[in-house]
Amino acid sequence: MQVREALPDVGVPELPAEPELYVRTLLAAGYFESVQFTAEDRERAAQYQANAARSAVLGSASDLQSHLASLQMQAHVSPFDAVGRTRVTQLINKTNQFNLCTRRCSEAEIAALETTPGALTMQVRLIDRFGDNGIIAVVVGLPDGNAWVLDTWLMSCRVLNRGMERAMLNVIVARARASGVQRLVGHYRPTEKNELVREHYARLGFTALPSAELSVGTSWELDVASYQDLETQIQIAGPWSPGP
Repeated sequence: MQVREALPDVGVPELPAEPELYVRTLLAAGYFESVQFTAEDRERAAQYQANAARSAVLGSASDLQSHLASLQMQAHVSPFDAVGRTRVTQLINKTNQFNLCTRRCSEAEIAALETTPGALTMQVRLIDRFGDNGIIAVVVGLPDGNAWVLDTWLMSCRVLNRGMERAMLNVIVARARASGVQRLVGHYRPTEKNELVREHYARLGFTALPSAELSVGTSWELDVASYQDLETQIQIAGPWSPGP
């Protein structure tokens, strides 16, 4: 009763006196029904099994680079589209640890970004010799003069420590050059859960901007013309593949 009165937006089920009826009552109320179900959700069990196999290989590898090379990773990189829109929205709204700004978006907002003039939208699907990891990374770059402001950069925790961010930056810079963009500006806004990426831009070679750029967090800049591709064990495929 107190929760219902203090927080009227919170659903409070009326449970029967018999404990054995609790589960039936909660299921009937629909509190735990999924509002979105993607292809990646359907393959989740298989992806967990593949991750276990990857971990086993890591345990037998002589070093990390040998392990990464053995995965035979291929990243399919493309702009946002209707096919991946639901999964992109899901990632943006649930990813916390590797999320530079933790900005949330609706599916309608994602659809609008697909046709925003001058904007960069990027979705990354990772495949390796153990299977398809699904769409695991998202970047949004908004035009600002001669720069792209990296409004969103996030990755699923399932693919951390594979050098994916390095491969992604190589692609971002290539797209920037093709679009006449001269600078990349990245922001880090700290949350309770994203300490993991505090030094993300520093590790990638960005230069720190004055702290006044943001009221909370840090801002970083990268000169596109002077950038040299970072080493990675990930092959880029898809519409934005560098080609043979």
